[in-house]
Amino acid sequence: MADVAQKLEQLEKAMGSSTAANDDALVSHLASDTVHYNPSDIATWVDNILWELNASPTPLAPRPPSPPPPPPPAVPLQNHHHQHAAKSDKALPVVVVDTQEAGIRLVHALMACAEAVQQESLKAADALVKQITVLNTSQGGAMRKVAGYFAEALTRRIYRPQPHRGVGCSSRDSAALDNILHQHFYESSPYLKFAHFTANQAILEAFAGCRRVHVVDFGMRQGLQWPALLQALALRPGGPPAFRLTGIGPPQPDHSGALQEVGWKLAQLAGTIRIDFRYRGLVAASLADLEPHMLLDPNTGDCSDGGEDEEPEAVAVNSVFELHGLLARPGALEKVLGTVRAVQPRIVTVVEQEANHNGGTFVERFTEALHYYSTMFDSLEGGALAADAACGGGRRDQALSEVYLGRQICNVVSCEGVERTERHEALAQWRARMGRAGFDPVAIGSNAFKQASMLLALFAGGDGYRVEEKEGCLTLGWHTRPLIATSAWRVAASAGGDPIAAAAAAAL
Repeated sequence: MADVAQKLEQLEKAMGSSTAANDDALVSHLASDTVHYNPSDIATWVDNILWELNASPTPLAPRPPSPPPPPPPAVPLQNHHHQHAAKSDKALPVVVVDTQEAGIRLVHALMACAEAVQQESLKAADALVKQITVLNTSQGGAMRKVAGYFAEALTRRIYRPQPHRGVGCSSRDSAALDNILHQHFYESSPYLKFAHFTANQAILEAFAGCRRVHVVDFGMRQGLQWPALLQALALRPGGPPAFRLTGIGPPQPDHSGALQEVGWKLAQLAGTIRIDFRYRGLVAASLADLEPHMLLDPNTGDCSDGGEDEEPEAVAVNSVFELHGLLARPGALEKVLGTVRAVQPRIVTVVEQEANHNGGTFVERFTEALHYYSTMFDSLEGGALAADAACGGGRRDQALSEVYLGRQICNVVSCEGVERTERHEALAQWRARMGRAGFDPVAIGSNAFKQASMLLALFAGGDGYRVEEKEGCLTLGWHTRPLIATSAWRVAASAGGDPIAAAAAAAL
């Protein structure tokens, strides 16, 4: 096998050379010295690259990368002959790019770069990042986009630019941007709609017959989940219950009252549909900062008990893509679940990514993330194409949704320690964690499954989405890959839960 490091150096020089003569000589040499390999034998290919590039490993060091060269200007086909003749009589080498083979090599290069990062070899990682940049120019669609985000994340991890976070990485300092991107992700795909709908269905069933209800939302954001629940409660036979909502969110960098503004809008909606509505916004830098007394009713001093003549409140705790962030700090999740248990909710709804980005080696995490986000980007591409065909206008939401996911990729790949907050875990892992914390699963009814499937059929690109029932939980995926999961829980009787409420929930 030819020296890959030498080839990459030659390719870099060819792309950055200032003279056409050097370009011709180097590109001609590369074209005549092609390396042929078996695309399916990734292990051997990766090992060979690392062996050749990593003969003397060099520890990773914080040095800025060279900016990638700009793409060559496009040359219209009809002018190609005249421009070629005007340059010289010397025939230029013709390089035919096999897009499929280049795509396979791109994936292999990404995997090899992750392996080099894990082995802390700057020489190999540096060369492979440059190769990834070159190979990605031959790609299009979702593949090019997702590879670009992973290449950026690898670059950040290799060179550790200061500050550690940038536009590609999520952080508490960019909560306002996160909220904007979150809303576009909501508009461009069914994932958040599915999360809200399935959680609301579980809450509605738990609130059946209750006259006073209280929802605690761990991630209030723009409050997109709650108009549908308010409207469903307004149509309930016998009239709607008194509804109290506690919305929790992080501090805003501009110290704006975003949480209160959301509550004011929801109060307006509740007034139009004649629901007795109360709202309270709680600002918390971390959910682990919450204590049970913070969730008390300010008027009664208790979380669920009303006055002497009032029925106790039925409490629901809702978390959509919030709990995994607690895994960055030891003990934080256990503290939060202890707080939840203390308020004695009738139902706890949890929606999380169906992925494992929190365990194993860096290469294992990278591989899982590459598969997961490739599927996510494929689904966004399919949905945008269908939306454009139907009514147009899907591309803006798609582009900002890709930035939303790209920030997650950057966090999964480039960050470590408490900065790595995108610690997604699969449903089986959440089952174990919730069980250890004193919660029992509550099956989400078949009605939610049927209605979710019907709603997806109406969504642009819905043919590719799949709703599945998994041990009483519901998952939404793209074709054969589950991507998010909704589960419901109640406090176990052995952990101090209300045995009457538990029996009633079991009978649903």
